[in-house]
Amino acid sequence: MKSAKGTVFKYGDNVDTDVIIPARYLNSSDPAELAAHCMEDIDKEFVNRVKKGDIIVADKNFGCGSSREHAPIAIKAAGVSCVIAETFARIFYRNAINIGLPIVECPEASKGIEEGDEVEVDFDSGMIKNLTKGTSFQGQAFPEFMQRIIAAEGLVNYINGKSNTPL
Repeated sequence: MKSAKGTVFKYGDNVDTDVIIPARYLNSSDPAELAAHCMEDIDKEFVNRVKKGDIIVADKNFGCGSSREHAPIAIKAAGVSCVIAETFARIFYRNAINIGLPIVECPEASKGIEEGDEVEVDFDSGMIKNLTKGTSFQGQAFPEFMQRIIAAEGLVNYINGKSNTPL
């Protein structure tokens, strides 16, 4: 996957892992079950409205809180193709890459993109285009090794030799 394109769901600062996937659902590790409850404590309609390829945009410190890997799994399994934020909690950032969920830090994009905008992200260049408003933002590009991890659908697959997926 060299790019992502979708409709934006917009959130503010400090979206923690407890609202991404509430603790009451952590008795399951099934991605489909986690996806069914993704974001429900902050956006009850998220799971009914999200479509494959959609993008989450947030402000500062997205994914803060506990270090549960369930949070990026729930987001990815819900069909989200990329998360853009001003900043990410470090453990969420690592967990997202480990499970193959593309995330991009870009403060300007976080401020310049609104709920419902159509956005396209090029992972090679880090360029984020707001197709609705005709604006562009320069985010951080993924190094090739991270793109390979994401293309392999996560670190475990990458390590197990499934990294032959073309970029």
